[in-house]
Amino acid sequence: MIHIGEDLPWPEDAIEVARILEPWGLKGWFHVQPYAADPQAVFSSKRWFILPPEGKPRPKDAPALPKVLRITQAKEHGDGVVATAQEVPDRHASEALKGARVFVSRNSFPTADPDEYYWVDLIGLAVVNREGADLGVVTDLIATGPHSVLRLSAGTEAEPVERMIPFVAAYIDSVDLQARRIVADWGLDY
Repeated sequence: MIHIGEDLPWPEDAIEVARILEPWGLKGWFHVQPYAADPQAVFSSKRWFILPPEGKPRPKDAPALPKVLRITQAKEHGDGVVATAQEVPDRHASEALKGARVFVSRNSFPTADPDEYYWVDLIGLAVVNREGADLGVVTDLIATGPHSVLRLSAGTEAEPVERMIPFVAAYIDSVDLQARRIVADWGLDY
């Protein structure tokens, strides 16, 4: 467990849900780009854990990023979200956050409806067909508009196999998050 300021532990179930964009206005508000079309995971927590952008060293004269933001307000605005936090009193402070990655505890996500799943919960699940044959492991999901598609990885390093299965009731028989398994009506030769 990583400890951050004020004895707040970094959540062991931390999920990256957004990144901070440019400032919005003069009073410390900032734009946030949620990674999901529905930003409820961003709104689900009033405590956002922050890490700098990957692959971009921060300038030496840049102020240190806070490790946690205590969100006082967050709301949808246009195609994204705007927010403000106790640690961000003005535009200058919000400029320092640009590019920061936002993480929240998975436990703070709203409860999904029956037969609805967060993508993060599906990644890593084993997928088998009705006969019990191994189809692969979910490595990613693709949004296609009307539905999502599971991207599976199978085979060996020398002979990798990639499968894509529409994540719809016509092909998905069951999802068991506890057993970390999905059963699909899908053949090995598809």
